[in-house]
Amino acid sequence: MSSRSRVALKAAAWTLCLAPLVLLLSRAATGDLSANPITFVTHWLGDWTFRLLLASLAMTPLRILFRASWPLALRRLLGLFAFFYAGLHFSIWLVVDHFFDWQEMGADIVKRPYITVGMTALTLMLPLAATSTTAAIKKLGGRNWQRLHRLVYVIGVCGALHYLWLAKKANPAPYYYAAALALLLAIRAWDWGRRRFARLRAATAIPASGPPALGALSPQGRGQGGAR
Repeated sequence: MSSRSRVALKAAAWTLCLAPLVLLLSRAATGDLSANPITFVTHWLGDWTFRLLLASLAMTPLRILFRASWPLALRRLLGLFAFFYAGLHFSIWLVVDHFFDWQEMGADIVKRPYITVGMTALTLMLPLAATSTTAAIKKLGGRNWQRLHRLVYVIGVCGALHYLWLAKKANPAPYYYAAALALLLAIRAWDWGRRRFARLRAATAIPASGPPALGALSPQGRGQGGAR
């Protein structure tokens, strides 16, 4: 991918990722936030957090299935936008919903499972966002950085549980998102298994052929072979 194409792709991603926030602010300016504005804003930001998280998780499966390089250019950006919306989602709950009532918030986290897993997801997102820079990758080392960022799968599962336990049974959307997450994780698991099998097959193929006999490599061995 050329540098110009990469810039255009990221500009489009920025525009699409900021569009939900712009639309929310527009609705707030016109008083179109439903009869319960706090609940509407909280759910709006939470929905887009999970959608962007799924979009970030979809980038590697897209690369696997279509052998394309462009999804990797968007993976980190989409993940950071997911964290951005998660921060806004949490801020509404912290400032508007509870107004810094730490005791009540602590009780909610312990008492309500959907808040427990939601806070777990947000907490796990913090080190991933903090180590999303190139400098952090160099400091941690590529292997350690990859191990740390595998937490994104745990975050995805926590996000799905948060959505499923919070939503009403009549709302099918959480089940669609959970199914999408399961599909993405299944593609990653299939790719891991495929590569693992290929490595094991390559490792067992070398001893099967075996190294050439020492006698065949020696001048005497070659001479004997010629004499025969």
